[in-house]
Amino acid sequence: MSQSNSHTSPAACQSPSLKRRLTTSALLGLSVLGLSLASSLMPGNQAMAQTAAPTKIRFVLDWRFEGPSGLFLLPKAKKYFEAEGLDVTIDSGTGSGAAVTRVASGAYEMGFADISAMIEFLSNNQANPQARMQAVFMLYDYTPAAVMALKKSGITKPADLVGKKLGAPVFDAGRRAFPIFARANGIDVAKVNWTSMDPPLRETMLARGEVDAITGFTFTSQLNLNARGVKDEDMVILKYPEHGTKLYGNVVIASQKFINENPKAVAGFLRALTKGIRDVVADPAGSIRYVKERDQLINEALEIRRMKMCIEDSIATPDFRSNGIGAINKLRFEDTVAQVVSAFGLKTTPNVDNLFNSSFLPSRSERQVFAK
Repeated sequence: MSQSNSHTSPAACQSPSLKRRLTTSALLGLSVLGLSLASSLMPGNQAMAQTAAPTKIRFVLDWRFEGPSGLFLLPKAKKYFEAEGLDVTIDSGTGSGAAVTRVASGAYEMGFADISAMIEFLSNNQANPQARMQAVFMLYDYTPAAVMALKKSGITKPADLVGKKLGAPVFDAGRRAFPIFARANGIDVAKVNWTSMDPPLRETMLARGEVDAITGFTFTSQLNLNARGVKDEDMVILKYPEHGTKLYGNVVIASQKFINENPKAVAGFLRALTKGIRDVVADPAGSIRYVKERDQLINEALEIRRMKMCIEDSIATPDFRSNGIGAINKLRFEDTVAQVVSAFGLKTTPNVDNLFNSSFLPSRSERQVFAK
């Protein structure tokens, strides 16, 4: 036997059939490994979800960072939006009208605004498809708008406003809706005089007696009057919902373009928001820390009270307690639209079915944020 034969490898002595079996086994092993690797890269896999780029949402508030903005800042701080695959930035606002315009322009994908401002904008811009948007979540079941006066003025009821001087910024939601309030209470709007001013001067002018009454959100103007030395017992507050004007209030809005291109992101945003609202309702004071992070100058005690007033006046309504937050009653919504169109003198009435899109709302059980 030659030297070369004496060192022949065991594989060289194997039969052809055995070689085929070994080759097949190796290939099967590689196939299993390949399937394992492929499964780890499937779109629904958690590893993939963790590395997928989040959907960016620029969100604008209706006003500056005050107590009620905690309803949005808390779910961001607790990463509820992030858990839905969203990268949400939240900016302060300068009024509902501005928030609507910014969403319509594409500067923001979503925002928070008074429903009346959205109705007015869409009525005036029906010929511009690029400016379309929809409300997707009703947060203020009742408008927090009110007329506020000092008791020493002698104003105790809506009829006493006739002949008086009222003050508010021109874009104030309460001022814009005042014709609806006036009609419900038999007031001739021509017999009410208006003075316009910048928002920071509104409560100051009332406290000084430069106007007889003002319009504004209760949790804004009442507390601003407190800050100017006016006590609650020295005020008269005529809340719109308590005087025949049960208009819907602020809603979450989204541009039609964003809705069409990112429906899952809209639904995810509302799930995260609803979860956050549940936390705020359970502990209103705890949410103010997140407002403080955005504005170090706020008075925490004042903003806690503002948040509690917002919940009590506009969110913890009988309907929202029974049926969950976020949804609308269609007949009542149609009435709100009709009243806004009439009061604002709008030339066209937007299609009611296109104004509010309820398809992205979380389930009713998820929207039951009040303990029973």
